[in-house]
Amino acid sequence: MSTEALQTLVADLEGSVRVDDGRVSVQDENKLRGVPMDTLAKKAVFGEPQQLAAARWILWELGQVLGIYPASINGLYMARGRGEVPVNFTVPAINLRAMAYDSARAVFRAALPRKVGALIFEIARSEIGYTSQRPAEYLSVVMAAAIKEGYRGPLFVQGDHFQVNAKKFKTDRDGELQAVSDLADEAIKAGFYNIDIDTSTLVDLSYSTVDEQQRNNYEICANLTTFIREREPEGVTVSVGGEIGEIGEKNSDEIELRAYMDGYNRSLPHGMVGLSKISIQTGTSHGGVPLPDGTLAQVKIDFNVIKALSRVARQAYGMGGAVQHGASTLPDEAFHQFVQNDATEVHLATGFQNIVYDHEAFPADLRQRIYDHIKTAHANERKEGQTEEQFIYKTRKKGLGPFKAELWALPDEVRGAIRVSLEEKFGFLFDQLSAGDTVEVARRYVPPVEIHKRLADYGGPAAREEDTSGLAD
Repeated sequence: MSTEALQTLVADLEGSVRVDDGRVSVQDENKLRGVPMDTLAKKAVFGEPQQLAAARWILWELGQVLGIYPASINGLYMARGRGEVPVNFTVPAINLRAMAYDSARAVFRAALPRKVGALIFEIARSEIGYTSQRPAEYLSVVMAAAIKEGYRGPLFVQGDHFQVNAKKFKTDRDGELQAVSDLADEAIKAGFYNIDIDTSTLVDLSYSTVDEQQRNNYEICANLTTFIREREPEGVTVSVGGEIGEIGEKNSDEIELRAYMDGYNRSLPHGMVGLSKISIQTGTSHGGVPLPDGTLAQVKIDFNVIKALSRVARQAYGMGGAVQHGASTLPDEAFHQFVQNDATEVHLATGFQNIVYDHEAFPADLRQRIYDHIKTAHANERKEGQTEEQFIYKTRKKGLGPFKAELWALPDEVRGAIRVSLEEKFGFLFDQLSAGDTVEVARRYVPPVEIHKRLADYGGPAAREEDTSGLAD
């Protein structure tokens, strides 16, 4: 790795940062949080390979210096499972698909005055594909936003729905499992110390017993857990989540949970740390269900399932509890019920994408160009009987990667207006989920682990691109 790119980048940071003998130091934090941080964030995404690597390394090391440490939420969740942490808040897990730097800044601007510390940033295997955000990029951007807004404490970044594609599994079992393993390895190296394994796609209801139905699900999840444990950094126990029911299918029940967990624990090597949480199905659907006019249908969620299965997860298996997916498009009045019904974690994604796309400040011509691209590039994904409004709503997420640079380059006033709306939404969700005043409990159960990297750890060959169509968000 050439040091010339590093020296050039440091010079662009206006004296706010110094690099000596492989160590990064902050010379002027106030200056750093100005234009230099915007420069670092942009270089970490769009820089030439050498500068991109240098920017990502500097951001990681700045986090270590400033006390912003990529961390696993496992300790907090297991403490909840032991009854040491009250079940009086739900952890928001936020997927940032569009304008990730501005969106993450909005998260921190809403979180800081509320003292939100139990907060997860995440990205799914599918989203990594269609938003063109590999793990090292995603973590770097979130770190840049944290520094920009003055955050301190654990930074929980999660691989969401690291899902096995059922069709590929049937035709090329080893190849599909290798793809998920490779992604998990890449994510851990990037600083994702939270990974949700989703092998629920492999549940086979044709079998007569629930154990047989869940066997592929729990055995492969246990194998992937072992793979993760062999690669986690010293001092870090990666938070691993499992899933018993595919989102959009039938609601989960206690029999399934127990069959899955009992089988998983049997399959895990003796003494190895297992799951910290379990994802269930309660009636939601990823992205919501668009009606013919493009509006969303009302979804009936069974909160009793969340409450009952969270109790079993904690009392019988020592986990933090149950996780709710596909919640961001629920009506506002639904969110406080997650806390009332003991949900440990709730995943939120499409609603924030919708705020960006539908914002009055978003340029109409850019929106139309994205839609025109979708209608051409993804025409084969249009389902029979689907109106144009339904097709665009379900597919417009796939315009975010091809137009990522243009979204980042929107005028300051446009990005600022969208940030304000996102901050308002994040603040509302934090309040409804009672996530405020969780900084201290997060720090108590997730103390810092100092992990330094070398500039040479960044760069190298580009990650293998893959077709992620058909995977969950």
